[in-house]
Amino acid sequence: TSTYLEKTVKDVVKGHKNVSLEILNQKELKSKGLNLHLAVNQGSNKEPKLIIVRYHGGKKNEAYTAIVGKGMTFDTGGLNLKPTNHIETMKIDMSGAAAVCGILKNTLKLGIKKNLLFVLGIAENSIGSAAYKPGDVIVGYAGKSVEIGNTDAEGRLVLADALAYLVKNYKPGKIIDMATLTGACVVALGFDYSGLFSNDDKLAKDLFDCAQETDDRAWRLPIYAEIKDYIKSPIADLKNTSSIRGGGACTEAEFLHQFVGHTTWAHLDIAGSAYVEGQGRFYFGHGATGAGVRLLTNYLINN
Repeated sequence: TSTYLEKTVKDVVKGHKNVSLEILNQKELKSKGLNLHLAVNQGSNKEPKLIIVRYHGGKKNEAYTAIVGKGMTFDTGGLNLKPTNHIETMKIDMSGAAAVCGILKNTLKLGIKKNLLFVLGIAENSIGSAAYKPGDVIVGYAGKSVEIGNTDAEGRLVLADALAYLVKNYKPGKIIDMATLTGACVVALGFDYSGLFSNDDKLAKDLFDCAQETDDRAWRLPIYAEIKDYIKSPIADLKNTSSIRGGGACTEAEFLHQFVGHTTWAHLDIAGSAYVEGQGRFYFGHGATGAGVRLLTNYLINN
C-alpha cells in the first residue's frame, strides 16, 4: 500500500542529514491539481501519494537528476478489467517505485556526489462505483486535457502528473523514469530487456552502456515527431491510448514525453524485465528482479 511504501522510504532515509522529503497525500494532490493521479485512484479505499526525496550530495547550485518510479500497488485494470492469467501478479506494478527505493538506498550507502530526486508516484487502480471511466476527460497538473481510452493505461497518467510537477517545481536537469508500463514492450523485447526511450542521444547512449556493464539489460526503441498523431484525441489535448494497433510501447513513451517539456529525459519500460514467474530465469529466482537498480546506480556513479 501507499502507507507501506511511505514507511519504507522514511526508514531508508532515517538519520541522513542531507535528505529531505515532500509527501503529497490525497488532500495535497487535489489542492495542487494532480487530477490524473487522483483519477486512477478513485476506485480505491487506499490513499494515493506522491513521494519526493531530495538528496543533496552535489554542489549547492547543481541541477537535480530525478529518478521517477511508477508505484501501482495493485492494478486491476480498472473498469477495463484485466483477464484471468494476467491480473494475479499485478502486485508487481509498483516495481518502478520499488526500484527507486533500491537506488535511493544504494545512493545513501555509496555517498554519491550528486543532487538527486527520488520520486514515487503511488496509487491503486481498483474497480467500484467511484472508479474513473473510459470516455472521461481529465485535466492534469500540466493543464493538458486527457481523454481516457482505457482505464488499464493508468500508469502513464500517474507518471504524467509526477513529471509535470517535477518540471515546474524542481526544474531538474535530467529525468529518468521507470515503469511496468506496457505489454507491448514485452512483445517487442521479451522478458530479458527493458525498453529504453529518450529525447537525448547522449543520455540514451550512457544508459545503454551502463546496461551493458551491469547486465541490467536495456534496448533503445524509437520516439519520433509523427508518433504524436497516434495519441491525438478529437475532444481533448491527448488520449491515453493509441489510435493504432501497433507500437504500444512507443506511443506510451510519447505520451510521457508530452509532459517533460524541454527537460532531458529517458524512460525505461520494465514491464517484462521486472518480474520472474515460476522456476526462475538466469540468476533470478521467482519474483522481483530489481530491474533498473543496477543500471541506474551505475549511471549515477559514473555520469
